[in-house]
Amino acid sequence: MGDYPSRSASTSAGGPAVTARHSRPAGNGVSPIPPDDRPPLGGGGALPTKARFSMETGFRGLSTAAGAMVLVIIVAIAIFLVSKAVPALDANTENFLTYKAWFPNETQPRFGIAALAFGTVLTSVIALIVAVPIALGIALFLSHYAPKRLATPLGFVIDLLAAVPSVVFGLWGRDVFSEPVKSFSVWLNEYFGWLPIFGGDGPFGRSILLGSLVLAIMVLPIVTSLSREVFQQTPGMNEEAALALGATKWEMIRTAVLPYGKPGVLAAVMLGLGRALGETIALALTLGTTFVISFNVIESGGNSIAANIANTFGEANATGRGALIASGLLLFAITLVVNMAARAIIYRRREFRDSAA
Repeated sequence: MGDYPSRSASTSAGGPAVTARHSRPAGNGVSPIPPDDRPPLGGGGALPTKARFSMETGFRGLSTAAGAMVLVIIVAIAIFLVSKAVPALDANTENFLTYKAWFPNETQPRFGIAALAFGTVLTSVIALIVAVPIALGIALFLSHYAPKRLATPLGFVIDLLAAVPSVVFGLWGRDVFSEPVKSFSVWLNEYFGWLPIFGGDGPFGRSILLGSLVLAIMVLPIVTSLSREVFQQTPGMNEEAALALGATKWEMIRTAVLPYGKPGVLAAVMLGLGRALGETIALALTLGTTFVISFNVIESGGNSIAANIANTFGEANATGRGALIASGLLLFAITLVVNMAARAIIYRRREFRDSAA
């Protein structure tokens, strides 16, 4: 009856009866497994649903706690900076935001952040102007032009540049790179001295230009590595569609790769700007120690918030240390705003990335 013969069926030769429950082979020649002996669905090593739910809940709580801890640390840093800076700001006899000079150790403390903030922003902007085009060119070369056997080791070398300590860049800039930059400054002053940024009568040495070029070399690996990763994530269908429509390789990059990678590139530039704003030792070794607001980039001089902290902290009294902490508070706020702007750009462009993917 049905697919299986009777339990008491006998052989055609009159042999003894055999149990035929599993005697009939399956279609592939293998006897079917009894229902009671089949393994449970989902594999023998699968965790019960309740256990998996508990582990997921625990991991989610751990991730939330880690994120909240970051915010707590940021708030704690801000509270510490404010508490240490308030006494010095109360003792200051000048406007902290507009005064240019720096005399916090006198009987009547006088100090301001105007010249330092100007130098910090100027050196960072010049560094980005120099580094970003070069970084994007290197990133496009490594991701779309260079053969893999060449792109891989070059990518490793660029990544290793980010691990070089800033003091090494600073010493190299001061002792080796300063002479070529000095000669270049003299040439700029001779042929382009009619421009305010290249004017003046000297001397030419430790200047905004030297510090900015050293800073550009330090920012270069960060922007290059992040941009290369973004360009490599461009969907292949987008590139193939552009090429199928008759676009050249550069047209394909311009119409498919760059628009897709724009939010990632902007985030990379913002992170590079954050690195440039907070650089200390390299600028302390390559910039001057003057407190002036001038767009002239080749004359000796210039200063930044971080470099001023490194140069004057050792000789500062209690009020002087509070003044330096106050300047660090402003730098902390600027860096925080830059990173928040980078995150906002990424979130604003997320819809384009999702649709392109």
